[in-house]
Amino acid sequence: MNFIKKNAAGFLLCLVIAIPSWLLGKAFPIIGGPVIAILAGMVITLLIKDKSAVEAGVKFTSKKILQYAVILLGFGLNLNVILQTGAQSLPIIIATISTSLIVSYVLHKVMHIPSKISTLVGVGSSICGGSAIAATAQVIDADDEEVAQAISVIFFFNVLAAVLFPIFGTWLGFSQSSGEAFGIFAGTAINDTSSVTAASSTWDSMYGLGSATLDKAVTVKLTRTLAIIPITLVLALIRTKKEKNSNGEKVSMKKIFPFFILYFIAASIITTVAVNMGVPSSFFKPMKELSKFFIILAMAAIGINTNIVKLIKTGGKPIVMGFCCWIGITGVSLLMQHLLGIW
Repeated sequence: MNFIKKNAAGFLLCLVIAIPSWLLGKAFPIIGGPVIAILAGMVITLLIKDKSAVEAGVKFTSKKILQYAVILLGFGLNLNVILQTGAQSLPIIIATISTSLIVSYVLHKVMHIPSKISTLVGVGSSICGGSAIAATAQVIDADDEEVAQAISVIFFFNVLAAVLFPIFGTWLGFSQSSGEAFGIFAGTAINDTSSVTAASSTWDSMYGLGSATLDKAVTVKLTRTLAIIPITLVLALIRTKKEKNSNGEKVSMKKIFPFFILYFIAASIITTVAVNMGVPSSFFKPMKELSKFFIILAMAAIGINTNIVKLIKTGGKPIVMGFCCWIGITGVSLLMQHLLGIW
């Protein structure tokens, strides 16, 4: 009862923002619900003079609900499908993820960008946008303003990719009778699922391919999502080595270990086993939708905890980093496809 009393006001405030953001996100998928929620939260927080009544609930929503969203994301992953059709794109995925992480690390050193925002932008660019940022933020203990900044950067380049990539693909001469090449390109070079879906659906519409490009792109994208597992585990190990408590002793791995990632893996295994036993994949659709809504809910909380003026003032360098990661990923994806004979 005390837990409900303590968190109810803040949670309800986030819910009031999240529901219309979710609906607007469905109407405008290129922008997406999470971005709408985070922007709405940033504006609404300016109208709240005293946040003490909602502070605890907002914090719970931005931290715990975000973890629950990542766990539920696992119910959208049928590991058999990913292993069968994602293997072709695996070398490209490894190359693009490595490129983004290297670029973000180098720019972190050269441009003196804070390490946490650099990590979030690098991981968000290379894996799966908001979901990867959500998982990584919990492990590296990033604050809400850092998460908001990373989400904003990823969103900007998501929109550009969704609009420009179909035009770019035509100019490059991707096959117009098969969605394979563009599907792999969209799935490896665009970081957020909403924009991957938008770009690949546009390609299907342009050349009358039904859903061939979309199916390929989404499978490749889901394969990338699995990279959340090793990335978060490695970051947890790095943090245990770096951080020390007041006595000079290393922080225990048990304290930092991202246990929610184990639940994410368990959810993926449950989905895989159930589908193999004859359960239709549509059975897990409500949980996938709930995962998406939880991310929107958490983004509303993060928006409430973000100083929009400070975000704008400090946003220049992360945008440059996001641009460099985006260009690097795009170039490496095209190069690898060419080397593998896909394009």
